[in-house]
Amino acid sequence: QVQLVESGGGLVQPGGSLRLSCAASGFTFSTGTMSWVRQAPGKGLEWVSDINRGGSSTYYGDSVKGRFTISRDNAKNTLYLQMNSLKPGDTAVYYCARRVDGDLDRWGKGTLVAVSS
Repeated sequence: QVQLVESGGGLVQPGGSLRLSCAASGFTFSTGTMSWVRQAPGKGLEWVSDINRGGSSTYYGDSVKGRFTISRDNAKNTLYLQMNSLKPGDTAVYYCARRVDGDLDRWGKGTLVAVSS
């Protein structure tokens, strides 16, 4: 079965950096677009970033553009999100998800990122 397991979250000070990872299994990871989505406390889901199957095309939400970098290692079946210049507004649970035909059809359980001094 499809499994997506996020890791790398934690508490970081404003201006700091974190790298999230998402280990994928149960499907052919290299054939599809992958996404990061986040949910801040008390708010709805916010799309963060997409990467195409080969990693040659990446897309970002306006709130993270220029600060976050999505990447993937298809040999390791792993998705990454490098987050720099973190702000308190980036505090959220971060989910990785598989995108199929435009829809996010499988999700991980998420990892919490808290940005606070």
